[in-house]
Amino acid sequence: MKPIVCFLVLLSALGRQSSAAEKPLNIVLLYADDWRHDTLGCAGNPVVKTPHLDQLARDGFRFTRNCVTTAICGVSRASLFTGQWMSRHGNPAFQAFKTPWAETYPGLLRAHGYFVGHVGKWHNGTFPSEHFDFGRSYSGTHWMTEPDGSKIHVTKKNENDALEFLRDRPADKPFCLTLAFFATHAEDGNPKQYLPQPESLSLYQDVTVPVPKTATEAHFKKLPPFIANEKNEGRNRWHWRFDTPERYQQYMKDYYRLASEVDATCGRVLAELEKQGVLDNTLVIFTTDNGYFHAEHGLADKWYPHEESIRVPLIVRDPRMAKAKRGQTNDDFTLNVDLAPTILAAAGVAPPERMQGRNFAPLYLAAEKPAWRTEFFYEHAIIHNRDFIPASEALVRKDWKYFYWPDFKHEQLFDLHADPGEENDLAADPAQAGRLAEMRHRFAELKAAAP
Repeated sequence: MKPIVCFLVLLSALGRQSSAAEKPLNIVLLYADDWRHDTLGCAGNPVVKTPHLDQLARDGFRFTRNCVTTAICGVSRASLFTGQWMSRHGNPAFQAFKTPWAETYPGLLRAHGYFVGHVGKWHNGTFPSEHFDFGRSYSGTHWMTEPDGSKIHVTKKNENDALEFLRDRPADKPFCLTLAFFATHAEDGNPKQYLPQPESLSLYQDVTVPVPKTATEAHFKKLPPFIANEKNEGRNRWHWRFDTPERYQQYMKDYYRLASEVDATCGRVLAELEKQGVLDNTLVIFTTDNGYFHAEHGLADKWYPHEESIRVPLIVRDPRMAKAKRGQTNDDFTLNVDLAPTILAAAGVAPPERMQGRNFAPLYLAAEKPAWRTEFFYEHAIIHNRDFIPASEALVRKDWKYFYWPDFKHEQLFDLHADPGEENDLAADPAQAGRLAEMRHRFAELKAAAP
């Protein structure tokens, strides 16, 4: 080939690369419910089958210490949209958050030309359908009635609506879809709690789900007395799901069946993106709103600052990622408040000044690892009254954790390196007085910075 022809071919190739690089990324957020960090095959879970999410992790990047700043559905979702701690966005439970919609990632992306959709659970007051190009909001039950009277499982409805969004979207606009599953959340008013689809009932039939080491009466009694009583909602829900060995096995298997159904839907969404030829121009994120006690400490559900409650999965498939990074993991603290600024950065949109999270993409894109947080402030408001769900706060580090229960002015201190199950409270240990004072002081600083 003549030199001038080679030069023109090179220029053409560079032009195509430049054009692709400048094209804004599409965004798909796969957002499950009540699903903690180790409810994944790729995270070492010996029971649950999540082949599609495991493949997503092999094709992408998995963060192993991703956490929420408040472990409850509504607040965590408000933090997702706003990139803010509860103290700033102002949603203490299930109300509308106070941050202006124009400062949320869906609001900003739509203002910058994106076709924006939301499918599934909302849980922040009245669903603002006027702010979405495609909006379908529903949750609360596993089986729903369609307009024609037929029954459909909520996860299958999530799937149908997500695929409709992807197939009917305008081809000339970048898009952002938040697919907010209801599963694996329990159907609280139903005695069966977890109601999977019939075709899933064959899963896990011949498996014995391991019982956690800390799922004992002795561990429950080691909790502070305002938790270790039968008025506490975490204990109440433990009775619903886990208070006999037979119940534990049945309910955990049904929970895992719901998780595998979500995994299957994630696989179909990814397949649709690939079929349309847009997967390699789409940032795909899988994460969840909070963790979940599987009977650890004699509790069920979430709310409190324990590891089971605050740690959630985070898998990112980013077309900008170097091949050498694919399949790797990272144990830095990423948080749910980081999702909004990360999504906006991928779209080339500047985050609002009051957004508190950070774009975590440099942790897998940058040639040199950026300076990153080594601790964070956790908060959860009181629900109903202090007997039902008391308020809780914490300073979380990888090796140590400080709990503060403001309704009771009670402190706890845990050495996570020696005691990963948070079994032994060291707050009263004279040998830890200096550490307790230092962490108490730092906790106060981070709490003051949250609003």
